Amino acid sequence: MTISNHSTAHSTDQFAVKMVNIVKQFPGVLANDHINLEIKSGEIHALLGENGAGKTTLMNILYGLYGPDGKEGKIFVDGKEVSIKQPMDAMSLGIGMVHQHFMLVPIMTVAENVILGSEPTFNGIRLDQSSMRREVARISREYGLEIDPDAKIEKLPVGLQQRVEIVKILYRGANILILDEPTAVLVPQEVTALFKTLRILQQQGKTIIIITHKLKEPMALADRITVLRRGKFIGTVESSQTSPEELAEMMIGRKLLKIQKNPTEKGEIILRVQDLTVEDDRGQIAVHGVNFDIRGGEILGIAGVVGNGQLELVEAITGLRTILNGSIQLLDSNITDLGTRTIYDLGLSYIPEDRQKTGSVGAFTVAENLIIGLHHRKKWYRKGLLSKFLNWGKVYTESRGMTKQFDIRTPSIFTKVRSLSGGNQQKVIVARELSKNPSVVLAGQPTRGLDVGVIEYVHRRLIEMRDEGKAVLLVSSDLDELLTLSDRIAVMYEGEIISYEDPQNTSEQRLGLLMAGHVDKINSIN
Repeated sequence: MTISNHSTAHSTDQFAVKMVNIVKQFPGVLANDHINLEIKSGEIHALLGENGAGKTTLMNILYGLYGPDGKEGKIFVDGKEVSIKQPMDAMSLGIGMVHQHFMLVPIMTVAENVILGSEPTFNGIRLDQSSMRREVARISREYGLEIDPDAKIEKLPVGLQQRVEIVKILYRGANILILDEPTAVLVPQEVTALFKTLRILQQQGKTIIIITHKLKEPMALADRITVLRRGKFIGTVESSQTSPEELAEMMIGRKLLKIQKNPTEKGEIILRVQDLTVEDDRGQIAVHGVNFDIRGGEILGIAGVVGNGQLELVEAITGLRTILNGSIQLLDSNITDLGTRTIYDLGLSYIPEDRQKTGSVGAFTVAENLIIGLHHRKKWYRKGLLSKFLNWGKVYTESRGMTKQFDIRTPSIFTKVRSLSGGNQQKVIVARELSKNPSVVLAGQPTRGLDVGVIEYVHRRLIEMRDEGKAVLLVSSDLDELLTLSDRIAVMYEGEIISYEDPQNTSEQRLGLLMAGHVDKINSIN
């Protein structure tokens, strides 16, 4: 592998984008530390790094959402030095950005979302709907992004919503496209379709920058890959001359440890779900007659595109959602109608899919977050007359031990959790939930948005729980994760389990088809 170090010696003419000496600091965090980046015209360039490496911050500066600190930093677009103070400046230079969380209005049509803010008018007075629809249809056809201009956003799957975002920036004349974690919520078939689209865009002369923490996808798609680590430029490599192992080492500064999953003896049934039916927030059936068991020493993976009942299933098991029908058994206890605290005390731990909204309290310290859900237990209170007061000395002592044991990188246990990187926020939750010595662990999207180093850590901890005889329910849309960790995989589609798969004898393609509901096509898959 040949790593090229950043340089300012080259002419800027051959580059669509050149960023020189970019510095950006937030309170307590140096997000970009004198970064130089060169993006060649017409290439697909991946910007790779851990959470908190500075990737999105750097691209937000290019798009005008942030300004660089100081006067040293310079940005060149198509060979000319430019000043980008707001997104309108970036768009006028032909720069468009598709954010990780789509910015679409669900109740509006595709065409209405695309033209929003740049509406064509008839005689300068009223919206020219015919022109709007024709232009959106033309762009969709030209770039292989076929999509119905009249479709409502709320009716579209995630992959098609992403197409709308791409059409939206093409409509505004973008020649340089920035995509932030574009494959985060896509199934394999949608990823394949996205890659095909991006190659068509490249053939049409567009320059594409992909922000990612994944390893395989940029190697399959990008011409070159730039790695950032802790706000610093590490190197740029040709994708054809590197490997996932080398990229991982550049990202985290060490070699990845290989996850070992040894055969285990399956124990007794720890969690049993029978004929479970649950509604979503709109009063629609989200889980319909679901049945499964999990034994000790087993990881059952739940595969499915987000929105097919997985969240409602997990919330029902944890007591966070009302059950319409069916029952849930945890060891010898029927927990169907019990409250969350009681269920937790009976031996359940829960790693929620949203670490910030439901997994932690950002305004609380690391120490406080490490005892949430455990704070009512007698072990934390002083004995005697002052028994109603927490023994903070004990809380702090154990919190320091947990931060060390679970490798939580924090300035101190008194640091607010919202100040930590996403990976370290997740480690706080994992430390709290696994230190309960549970019988069953429910892990909802436990590594979503995390870099390879933290993913490795979380995977190792879940395997340890399995090997200790615990039952683990793993809900994930990451097929690599499911195939690596699971002993069995249940595929959910439209609120039902439509198949059980053996991870040793199935493929990503087959799982992707099942997740998309294409049961009729799987017979052709070997």
